[in-house]
Amino acid sequence: MPVKVLMPALSPTMTEGTLATWRVKEGDTVESGDVIAEIETDKATMEVEAVDEGKIGKILVAEGSEGVAVNEVIALLLEEDEDESALDGADTSAAGAAPAAEAPSEPASSSAPAQSDAPAKASPAPAAPVSGGDRIKASPLARRIAANDGVDLASVTGSGPRGRIVKRDVEAAKSAKPTAESASAEKAAPSAPAAAAAPAASGWNPDLTGLPEYEEIPNSGMRKTIARRLTESKQQVPHFYLTVDCELDNLLATRKQLNEKAGDGVKISVNDFVIRAVSLALKKVPAANSIWTDKATLQCKKQDISVAVAIDGGLITPVVRDAGSKGLAEISSEMKALAGKARDGKLMPEDYQGGTFSVSNLGMFGIKEFSAIINPPQGCILAVGAGEQRPVVKDGALAIATVMSCTLSVDHRAVDGAVGAQFMAEFKKLIEDPLSMLL
Repeated sequence: MPVKVLMPALSPTMTEGTLATWRVKEGDTVESGDVIAEIETDKATMEVEAVDEGKIGKILVAEGSEGVAVNEVIALLLEEDEDESALDGADTSAAGAAPAAEAPSEPASSSAPAQSDAPAKASPAPAAPVSGGDRIKASPLARRIAANDGVDLASVTGSGPRGRIVKRDVEAAKSAKPTAESASAEKAAPSAPAAAAAPAASGWNPDLTGLPEYEEIPNSGMRKTIARRLTESKQQVPHFYLTVDCELDNLLATRKQLNEKAGDGVKISVNDFVIRAVSLALKKVPAANSIWTDKATLQCKKQDISVAVAIDGGLITPVVRDAGSKGLAEISSEMKALAGKARDGKLMPEDYQGGTFSVSNLGMFGIKEFSAIINPPQGCILAVGAGEQRPVVKDGALAIATVMSCTLSVDHRAVDGAVGAQFMAEFKKLIEDPLSMLL
């Protein structure tokens, strides 16, 4: 019997993904551990390895297929004593997995708002029958979009493997029928006020009347995840903010000296100093390195610093593990490697999950000061602005100094105001006396 190759769950919250690339073709022989495909999740592009040896008998999901559910059969592997005849009538259902029409719901976090579950509950509508009693073949994502936008799947032609309807088919059908949608909207006019007051199942949909010409850019899985998590954070986490101005002249001079003495390939950045200062400040004020849960406040013993990195289509926060035990050169090297993997979409879950405190630096874009949104379940995030020359008063006289404004966003459930203030005071001391970071 052919071995089923299933769509893997590559992160705890993954319910579906995009089969980006096949590294093998039908007829190829593979061994356990061989890379056979690349899967795009909402966070990164990851390689999938074969767990059995044999020959690729049939590829069931084509490259570029979106919304492929976890545990869906994506290929069949022929074992040593089997030939192509074993594929005839082979079972392609995933044993123990939910039917394709039922998208598994994402585990709800303790702070998830009720509306975040609406798409998952509304989308897995039973497939409409077609002529001959056949079941409509469509991906879970295509079914959700169709249910939310009122697209009849029976009228959609599938372009996926074996005529399966995928996301792009539903979106094409939706854009091809503006007249029908307008007519439906006019018929529903008497109940429009009530409909306008209630959010759609997929979230808030704005009134687009009167907009100039625009390009519609479909929301990626990453973009949707960012939107959901940040909405939850602002709705559920009681933020407060603390800002300090740090003088950078000593740090910039120290950085220049260290880079002149460093070996090839090492170039310490201001952000590396910030990460080092944050981790040392957390050592001195461990109560700021806390995570809130309904049962208990978790005070973390290591300083795992999540650092926001902008990538195409969004941002991601790779983690510098145990940063408090690492020097500037090690932090710099590790951060460069993580940022490169992030921009190439090659981060593994262990690279971006489980941080205890976040840093977001927009200084390189000339942003003077900003307040960042907390990255749940963490209790704090530090927003770092640009260093710029400003007038300051020293010993009663006016002087010029390079000053950087930093704002700490704090979850008041886990970290009190006094604790946040103590952390910022320690951080400021370290930034303004960079030699103390080298001790």
